[in-house]
Amino acid sequence: MPIATPEVYNEMLDRAKAGKFAYPAINVTSTQTLHAALRGFAEAESDGIIQISTGGAEFLGGQYNKDMVTGAVALAEFAHVVAAKYDITVALHTDHCPKDKLDGYVRPLLDISAERVAKGQNPLFQSHMWDGSAENLADNLSIGQELLAKAAAAKIILEVEITPTGGEEDGVTHEINDELYTTVDDAIRTAEALGLGEKGRYLLAASFGNVHGVYKPGNVVLRPELLKDLQEGVGAKYGKQSPFDFVFHGGSGSTEQEIATALENGVVKMNLDTDTQYAFSRPIADHMFRNYDGVLKVDGEVGNKKVYDPRSWGKLAEGGMAKRVTEACANLRSTGTKIK
Repeated sequence: MPIATPEVYNEMLDRAKAGKFAYPAINVTSTQTLHAALRGFAEAESDGIIQISTGGAEFLGGQYNKDMVTGAVALAEFAHVVAAKYDITVALHTDHCPKDKLDGYVRPLLDISAERVAKGQNPLFQSHMWDGSAENLADNLSIGQELLAKAAAAKIILEVEITPTGGEEDGVTHEINDELYTTVDDAIRTAEALGLGEKGRYLLAASFGNVHGVYKPGNVVLRPELLKDLQEGVGAKYGKQSPFDFVFHGGSGSTEQEIATALENGVVKMNLDTDTQYAFSRPIADHMFRNYDGVLKVDGEVGNKKVYDPRSWGKLAEGGMAKRVTEACANLRSTGTKIK
């Protein structure tokens, strides 16, 4: 069962919450980066999450049509086939979808899964993300209510981002400022609108100074201890201990202590994209520099087919990214925790 059923995905998240570890959620943009993520999880003996952003899905849809739904469905179907060769379990997830792309991405994908479930099959994706961080909280949660109902009906978990994450992700940009910290009031309003599981399960991307992309030390002030305040504030109001399943966005460059604190406070999923992109690209750059006169037909020569064959540098890229995924598993304490 390499692609998690709805029941197994819930079990995965419950095990992470109870064991105070998190699953690396690896963004992929190709079948090759998919294999790299699967390989990294398998080598770490960790289950995990594979995710596709709107930009990644558009790229996967091909540059002729650039259709996001086609790209996402194609990779998901491919994953259902090839993941069977890996001795781990993964969930498929769609990353950041803002309001203007819902009709062209998440809503059609929810409909596809609803049709599958109606036929007695499992949903194509196990979770989808609604990124309403650019909207005011009332509008964000209103749309979240609609999407959560549709997701729950299709046996899918919804991820919601209620307040901004800094930096840029697929064209959605937020400044790095004091608004990057979710308040207890924000969390209470979220619980009032979306419930605490009775309306459908959701993952919460709360902001504690997170920033997407690459940043130098000192430019970002992460406060993962804030997640404890949110858990306790909402927990006290509703009489429920640790009510939220948190997601850590913008984790590239985070310290081990920051990650550890986040795990202790309920983070069950941590997104990785920037670091794995570099880990994939770095071996390719090295190969090209080392084999300059082979990958190029310099001064009328014919080059060297063995070094410009995409398989020669593609294998190196897969290995580099897989290694970074295994490191993420170690940092998030998921190494060796796969479902037997």
